[in-house]
Parts: sequence; C-alpha cells; structure tokens
Amino acid sequence: MQDPNEDSEWNDVLRQKGILPPKPKEKEITEDDIVNMLEKTIQEKAGNNRDLEQLDLDELDELEDSEDEAILMEFRNKRIAEMKELASRSKFGSVREITGEEYINEVNKAGEDIWVILHLYAKGIPFCSLLNQFFTELAMKFPTVKFLKSIAQTCIPNFPEKNLPAIFIYHNGQIKKQFLGALELRGPNLTKDELEFLLGKVGAINTEIKDDPRPVVTDKLFRDLAENNDW
Repeated sequence: MQDPNEDSEWNDVLRQKGILPPKPKEKEITEDDIVNMLEKTIQEKAGNNRDLEQLDLDELDELEDSEDEAILMEFRNKRIAEMKELASRSKFGSVREITGEEYINEVNKAGEDIWVILHLYAKGIPFCSLLNQFFTELAMKFPTVKFLKSIAQTCIPNFPEKNLPAIFIYHNGQIKKQFLGALELRGPNLTKDELEFLLGKVGAINTEIKDDPRPVVTDKLFRDLAENNDW
C-alpha cells in the first residue's frame, strides 16, 4: 500500500479531491529556535547543564575544537578580560589600621571607583572587637573593597565614645553612608551576614545576601541597653 504521506503526484491528486487529508505543514524554524538549538548543542558538548558563563578557562579550552569554536572563543576572551579586570581591582584583601594623618590619603584620595569602609573603634568595647573580626573576614571575601580601621580618638580627636562603634562608607572620596553607635548597627548580637547585608545595601560590596538575615523578633532589652549605652 502506498504511503499517504509520500510526496507523489498521485497523492497530490487525492488531496485535491479530499480523499487524503492535507499534508501537515512543517513548523517554521524561527531565529529563536536556531539560537536554542545552538545553545543546546554547546551544552551537550560541555557535558553538563551549566551555562557557558559558569565554565572555567580549562573547560572552555576543551570545547574549542568544536564547530562552535568562534562562539566559544568569544566567551573565553570575555572571561579572560573579566578575570584581568577583577585582578586589577583586587588589590586589598586585608584590614589596614590608619592614623588621623593618613585619613585624607587613605579615604578621600583612595582612587577612582574605590569603595572605602572605615571602622572607628575604641579598645575595651566588645562590640568594636566583634566588628574588627567581621572586617577581617569581609576584607578577604571582597578584595576589591578597601577596609580600614582606626582608633576613634587617634583618627578624629574628641570623637564621642557614645557613637562607637562607627562605620563610615566612602566612594570616590565622598561619604555615602554612616552608622553611628550600637543602635544603628543592631547591637552586639549583629552577625557577619547582617553586616554584609547592610554594606551590600549601600552598594559598597557585591554580596549575594539580598534579603535581610536579621531575626524578625524585636529585642526590647537590646534597645534599652543601646539607649543607655550599657555595652
């Protein structure tokens, strides 16, 4: 029996007379379909479900012998450029102690597009010690950001101790945000993730913590202590 889907003059005659149903229309391939096909092919060659943006340079090298070499080379060159740009900005990575004499050069003249986060502290205040510890960890995590600390009275004479700990955030030499005192910094129960969130909210660091990790419960005792400065 002849195949009714076969392309032949006899079948065309039968379709015209309504004996055979019309031949199904082939789906038109759009530009989006072509792009999706190409991306699927590249993903299969990669051997996993990750995006090209997630491949490292060695993995990209392994794919360069495919017919999509030009596209892969473009991604590779882009990745190299991003890595070089990040390396050029990753020149900090630790917390530096400064004096009042160094304030202008280290903060106001830090450089173009440099974020500076300064912690003013006093010895003997546990909350200040906690923040210094957090600063050390965050400085290593965000090496493109300049983390500084300074004893308040050494850096700014007559700085009120009731405003400690204090954090000042600068960008391009201009102050963008300040946190003065324990109350603005959520008290001694502040976590590193909370501090990272607060700094990221200002734009000083590129953190993945987008939602406030602070517990919802309000601690009345904390507020009373903060108001009386009894840390």
